[in-house]
Formats: sequence, C-alpha cells, structure tokens
Amino acid sequence: MNRSVIYFLLLFVASVSSVSAQTPYYQGKTVTITAAAKPGDVYDLYPRLIAEFMAKHIPGNPNIIVQNVAGAAGLIGTNQVYNIAKPDGLTLGAIYPALYFEQLAKRPEAKFDWSKFIWIGSPVSSKSLMYMRADAPYKTIEDIRTASSPPKCGATGVTSSAYYMPKLMEDAFGTKFDIVSGYVAGSDIDLAVERGEVVCRLLPSLPFSRVSRL
Repeated sequence: MNRSVIYFLLLFVASVSSVSAQTPYYQGKTVTITAAAKPGDVYDLYPRLIAEFMAKHIPGNPNIIVQNVAGAAGLIGTNQVYNIAKPDGLTLGAIYPALYFEQLAKRPEAKFDWSKFIWIGSPVSSKSLMYMRADAPYKTIEDIRTASSPPKCGATGVTSSAYYMPKLMEDAFGTKFDIVSGYVAGSDIDLAVERGEVVCRLLPSLPFSRVSRL
C-alpha cells in the first residue's frame, strides 16, 4: 500500500502579486520549513534534502532553513504552521499526511483545517513494513492472530503509519496488536524495541514526501 510519510504545506497569500515585478518577492528573504520530527529522524531527512536545492528554483534565491518541531506524530508542528506562522509565503510545514484523522475524529488538539491545505507534489513513494524482535514469540501472522498476549508495537501517535497500519491489519487478517503510542519520533521507538519495552514497529520502507500549500 503506497502511503506518504510527510507532507509539505506552504502558507501562501495572493498578496505577493503586489510586490514590484522588477524585484522577486523572495529576494533577500528566508523561507522556513517546519519539520514535524526530531533532527536526524527519517522524516527530517527529506525536508533537509529538498531545502538544499530548493532555493535555486525560486525567483530571488531565498535563504532556506529547517526548523524542527517534533511531537504527537506531527500534530504540534502542524498546529504551529497553521496558527502561528504568518501567511506571507515564507513558511512551509513538513508533516504527516494522516493528520486529517485528527480532524475527522474532532480531537480538540487538532487546531487546523485540513481542507485548506493544497497538495503540490511528491518526490518519492514508499511501502510499509513491520519489523519485530527476533526473540519475540511471534513468527507468523497466525502466531499473532492466536496469541494470548498481543505483541506490543510502538507508535508516535494515531496519525502515524505505525498506528493505523496495524489497525488495518487487525481488520484484514484478524490479528491483534497492543499499540503503545506517545513516542516522540521513530528513533525513540527503535530504542524502545532495543530495550524490550515494545517488540515491533511498522514504518515506511522508503521515506516519502509530498508538497502541499495553503
């Protein structure tokens, strides 16, 4: 199943057309990409890669920086982009695409209107995979389906694939998972697996980005 891992959301206003045609709007300015992940986390890699080459494709060649706002599977960073960033075309947000689940569920923590974000583009696609500790007693899908104690899998939040993909597996295959959410980033889940706090994690096999604007 192809899923994106992160979106780019550009806070945009039409008023930029009022700027003199002789002077590019972005000349001498700084564009900030708000990455809703920890520095060095897999979901932080694509914003930094794109930022390295983006400026030369924008008239005015602006400076581009990446700001990390991690937590709640991208919810904190998305709220910041939507509610704090000025609508001047100088802020982008690299966030998780499934955050619309938060709005659909009418969670009070979701302080944004997903319908106002506009998709721009996608540089790469990915598939999902799940890994499990080798010393865990679950070797097959049938082991998970019939286990008296379901395997514990780590997740950042309900909008991450680490949460909703196991839930889809439960509906499709009759498996059961004990999803432990609340980790800040995927690297924290990996450490939790090493410590034995959880035994599994679902993640994209290759990072995927989408570019969207408001």
